[in-house]
Amino acid sequence: MFDESTPIFQQLADRIEQRVLDGTYPEDEQVASTNEFAAFYRINPATAGKAVNLLVDRGILYKRRGVGMFVAAGARDRLSEQRRAAFAAGYVRPLMREAAALGIDLPTLMSLIEQENT
Repeated sequence: MFDESTPIFQQLADRIEQRVLDGTYPEDEQVASTNEFAAFYRINPATAGKAVNLLVDRGILYKRRGVGMFVAAGARDRLSEQRRAAFAAGYVRPLMREAAALGIDLPTLMSLIEQENT
């Protein structure tokens, strides 16, 4: 369910984002309400609300007054772009630095990656 590594609201926001990325929640489609998220995950509605509001602030979800929460147009592309940038910063750049420190040139590094992909 949830772990203690990060706040519950952040973990819920991450799960919703993942569902936007994988197409479970398509753009312009309604997502569960705060109370539905709270009931499903057995968390406080305020915690679920904080997760939803975080995604509204990030432009991933938007509110239709009196109707509910919906996935924003372009949300999937924005999330993909953010994840790619985080991947580059967290994995590719450190990999390149380590390769350089070990004297591994780019063609050799690419060869190593290709070998691991088989």
